[in-house]
Amino acid sequence: MRGATPFEKNNFVAMNHSAITFKINGCAMKVHNTIGSGFQEVIYQRCLAIELEEAGLIYVRESEQLLYYKNREVGTRRADFVVEENIIVELKALYEIEKVHIVQMRNYLVAYNLPIGLLINFGGEKLQFKKFYNPNFLFAGINAAQ
Repeated sequence: MRGATPFEKNNFVAMNHSAITFKINGCAMKVHNTIGSGFQEVIYQRCLAIELEEAGLIYVRESEQLLYYKNREVGTRRADFVVEENIIVELKALYEIEKVHIVQMRNYLVAYNLPIGLLINFGGEKLQFKKFYNPNFLFAGINAAQ
């Protein structure tokens, strides 16, 4: 985007992320429509990996991230998926997404330093999607406080 203003660059990035998250959600819908609910999370991870691959999305599964406290390594955390190097995807197979999962996703976005997060729950009667924005990233036209 040579010659683009910062606003235009941020808008392009936001639109690109929107298209990718739309594809990811479509992949999750295919999985849910095919096998339904009631399986363990790992089954949904394996199925979603197949759909992401077929959709032409680049991803890393079980991506490990070091966690630090006062500049000291204190442990690791594994993301279910990091898609296109920018979007963290966490899967659940629960009846309902709980507040703890929302807080967890917000913390992962900051820990991984990624702009967008998707929390997808296959366990309820209906497929649930929640999209999160890292407050450390500025996107034109997007409310980072969602």
